[in-house]
Amino acid sequence: MVLEVVVLEVVAVVVKIPAFEKRVPIQKQPPTLPIVEILLMAIAALWSNKLRTVLTMLGVIIGITAVIAVTSVGQGVQAETEANLQGLGADILRVRAGAASSGNVSQGRGSATTLTWSDAQAIASQVSVARTVTAYLEQSSQVVYEQNNTAVTILGTDTHYADVNNITLQSGRYFTEDELTDARPVAVLGPTVRDDLFGEDNSPIGHSIRIQGQRYTVLGVANEKGAQGRENPDEQVYVPLTNMSARLVGNNALSGIAVQGISVEVTEQALLEAADFQMTNLLRVRHDIYPERGDEDDFEIVSAADLVETLTSTVGLFSVMVAAIAAISLVVGGIGIANIMLVSVVERTREIGIRKAVGATNSAILSQFMAEAIAISAAGGVLGVAMGIAIARIAATLFDFPFVISLWSIALGVGLSFAIGLVAGVIPARSAARLDPINALRSG
Repeated sequence: MVLEVVVLEVVAVVVKIPAFEKRVPIQKQPPTLPIVEILLMAIAALWSNKLRTVLTMLGVIIGITAVIAVTSVGQGVQAETEANLQGLGADILRVRAGAASSGNVSQGRGSATTLTWSDAQAIASQVSVARTVTAYLEQSSQVVYEQNNTAVTILGTDTHYADVNNITLQSGRYFTEDELTDARPVAVLGPTVRDDLFGEDNSPIGHSIRIQGQRYTVLGVANEKGAQGRENPDEQVYVPLTNMSARLVGNNALSGIAVQGISVEVTEQALLEAADFQMTNLLRVRHDIYPERGDEDDFEIVSAADLVETLTSTVGLFSVMVAAIAAISLVVGGIGIANIMLVSVVERTREIGIRKAVGATNSAILSQFMAEAIAISAAGGVLGVAMGIAIARIAATLFDFPFVISLWSIALGVGLSFAIGLVAGVIPARSAARLDPINALRSG
C-alpha cells in the first residue's frame, strides 16, 4: 500500500508539471505488448477474483454443456433406432390394415379387418417385384407352463415369416406347410419367453404350453434379436396363422382369414417405390376402392426407410429446440460476462489511470480487457465441452445407446464461447480504453 501511494503521488506530480514533460520526452507510441504477456496479465487479474470469475463462467458452461450433451444424446438415440429399424429390413414393405373406430374414436392402424391372407397370396402372385410375402396376426396374451407364466405377444404367421424377418432358431425347428394347412397347435418361442417359462438351461422342445387355455407343443426356440422399435421379437411366440385365426382369435373377416399386416420383401431395395405402386393398385382393385370418387384407402404401406426418415426429422427438430434453449443460456452468459467486466472497469479505474499515465496506449488497455473477457468465455467453453461429453457418456451407458460425439458440435461449442467473449468484452474494453488518466487517478 505504501508503495502504491508513493507511485500515485509521483505520477500526479509528473502529470501536473509541464517542465518535467519537456525534460523527459514521453514515448508517444510505446511498443505493443506481446500476446502472451497480455494473456498472462488477464489470467492474473481473473485469478485474483476466483469466485467472481467462476460465477461469471457458469452461464457459458451450462449453455455449452447443454449443446454438447443434447447433440450427442440425440445422435446416439438416432443411430440406435436407425440400426433397429434397419434390422426390420431395408428392402421390406409392410402393409397394415386400416383403423377401426368406435364412437368416432380411432383404434389405431391394424385394428380393422380390412386385410386378409388372400390379399397376401394375391400380392405374392401378381406383384412382379415381390420376392417373398408373408402375413401375420397378433395379439397380447398370457403363456403358461406349469407354475410359470409370462405376458407375451402371440404372432400367427405363415411359413415365410421367419425368412422375411430374419428369424433364425437356436434349437428345434419352425412349423411346416402341413402344420400350417392343418392348423396344428404348435409354437416357436422367443428366447426371453423360453427363459421365463423354462429357465435358460432347460430345453422346451416337445413340452406343452397353454395359451388361452389351449395346449401348444413347442417346436423350437428363436435366436436373440433384441428390441426393434416398439417390438421385441425375443418376447414373442409364433404359431400357425390358421391355428391362431381359428382357435385364439376367430375368423372375423367376411371371407377368409383376417390379418393385421403383410410383409413384402422386394427383389432389390431400388424397387421399393415400384412395389409400393403395384401393391397399392392391386389392393384398391381387390377392396373396391376408387380414389376418383373420393374413396380412402383402408390400408397403409410403410417401409423401414420411411420410418428412419420420420425419426431423423423428429430427432432433428427436438435437437434444434433444445439447442435453441441452450443458446438462450449462452446469451445470458454473455450478458453476465459483459456486466462483470463493466463492474471490473469501475473497480479498477485507478489501475487503468496508472497504466495510461506511465505510457499504456488505448489499444493496450483494450487488449487486456478483451483478453479477460475471452479468457472467461473460452475457459467456460472448454469446461462446458468436457461436462457435455461426460454427461453424454453417462447417458449412453445408462440407457444403452451408442456414444456419439461429432467434431462439429465440439467446434461449435468452442467457437460460440469464443464469440461470446469477444462480443461481451467489446463495450467494457472500450469503456476502459477511453478513461481519462487524470480523472482515473483522482477517483477512489
